Amino acid sequence: MAKDRFVEVYSQGVANVEKIIVDTQTGVNYILASSTQTVGCGMSVLVDANGKPIVTPMNTKSSKTNLYSDRR
Repeated sequence: MAKDRFVEVYSQGVANVEKIIVDTQTGVNYILASSTQTVGCGMSVLVDANGKPIVTPMNTKSSKTNLYSDRR
């Protein structure tokens, strides 16, 4: 079974939704925001206070399990 390339590690909201999604190959974190009032969404690389991309260290054995346990 193929491993998912992107996994959702955080979600909040119902009408206005924000999600954090991690690329399991690179570890790069993305933020996805959507709103039912504006009927749109946007996605961007999540950055730290210095403007550098947030990268989750990937464990080659069980990265999806580690992502869920570390973030939730």
